[in-house]
Amino acid sequence: MLRLLVADKNVNARKQLAGILIEAGYDVMVTDSAVKTMQDIIHNHTQILLLGSELEEMNSAELLPMLKQCNRKLAIILVADETPLALMRKVRKLGIFYHALRPFEPEGREEIRQVVKYAIHNLLRTPGIHNTVVN
Repeated sequence: MLRLLVADKNVNARKQLAGILIEAGYDVMVTDSAVKTMQDIIHNHTQILLLGSELEEMNSAELLPMLKQCNRKLAIILVADETPLALMRKVRKLGIFYHALRPFEPEGREEIRQVVKYAIHNLLRTPGIHNTVVN
């Protein structure tokens, strides 16, 4: 099964995203640590990362190049509000899969479920990815 990681400094954001994804039937881990995030990516425990704007040790824009070096196939969904345009351009160039605002409303929660489903679909079409997916 593909494993999702929610990495965000904000405990409420982590809980909210994890709840949405667990309810949808996914295997989800959570962390506020850049180190733990890197370890999961390096050891191929995570294929889809829902990343907040900051982790405990650093901001996400600083972490993205390292994450992509560890796993080019990693689907990164940036979940952040009020992201400056210059920063959004930078993270898009680094290869994020999608940018979503925090899912406060029901439509936002459905957007998260749909984008994760689409990310899984894309990953399963990638050579070398052979996993069973719930949903």
